[in-house]
Amino acid sequence: MSKPPRLTLPSSARARRLETARGGFAVHEAGEPSRGTALLVPGFTGSKEDFIGLLEPLAGAGYRVVAVDGRGQHESPGPREESAYSLDELARDLLAQAAALASEGPEGSPLHLVGHSLGGLVSRAAVIRDPAPFRSLTLMSSGPGAICEDQQARTKLLVAALETMREDMPGVWAAMRAADPEDAVPDSPELAAFLRDRWLGTVPEQLIGTGRVLISEPDRVAELAGVPLPKLVLSGASDYVWPVAQMDDMARRLDAARVVIEGTDHSPNAEDPSATAAALTAFWESAYTA
Repeated sequence: MSKPPRLTLPSSARARRLETARGGFAVHEAGEPSRGTALLVPGFTGSKEDFIGLLEPLAGAGYRVVAVDGRGQHESPGPREESAYSLDELARDLLAQAAALASEGPEGSPLHLVGHSLGGLVSRAAVIRDPAPFRSLTLMSSGPGAICEDQQARTKLLVAALETMREDMPGVWAAMRAADPEDAVPDSPELAAFLRDRWLGTVPEQLIGTGRVLISEPDRVAELAGVPLPKLVLSGASDYVWPVAQMDDMARRLDAARVVIEGTDHSPNAEDPSATAAALTAFWESAYTA
């Protein structure tokens, strides 16, 4: 689970709802699209807050930055039906968000898509379905298919618990925290309270559906390689969800740019937002001129 570096939005950012043809989504937004717009898609158990550290540097580089809560995730509403959270449904949501952003911005302004972890799988599904709205795709700490075996086992346990205890989200949260190692304890009471509130605000069926995606998604790298978009694979120097070597190989198979943010793990967006923002803007500039 990503832990935001802070919880307060920079003064230049705002929280709002993005209205689309598939409903409204809670977003954090900053900047003007003088060089384009970036749509940031969070991962499993995550939210738009995971990208708070990126808002200011990306906006300062000339981009409109929009970080979104997906349907049923944190502050975006969602139905209590597991079928609503298939990868195809989530990809359709993302394309609707892209269409809404395009309607708000200058005609022809490039839209760069960034998916973190599970958000990378959703983003991949979206561009395979329709790459036209996007100028580039970044897969951040996201692999070619299902997560690694030990994380699959952990996620299967979580999905099973939610299936039987979905009306007791506080109880599931307490059980999860009891099983965490000591170094997983949040640094501050404020962060601990936020993480719990985010969990309680997320629709259990969203977690069940997306958890199943993480443990069953096939390798679709060959399909993605055929999508005519510039691609970046960005990760930390280590990763407990997908091995870094697996992401190295995926980048080769995609003929994608590859960046490793030293000193970070599964969430370089939160662990070193300055270096991550610099890598993204350098890639977007190359994608713009390609």
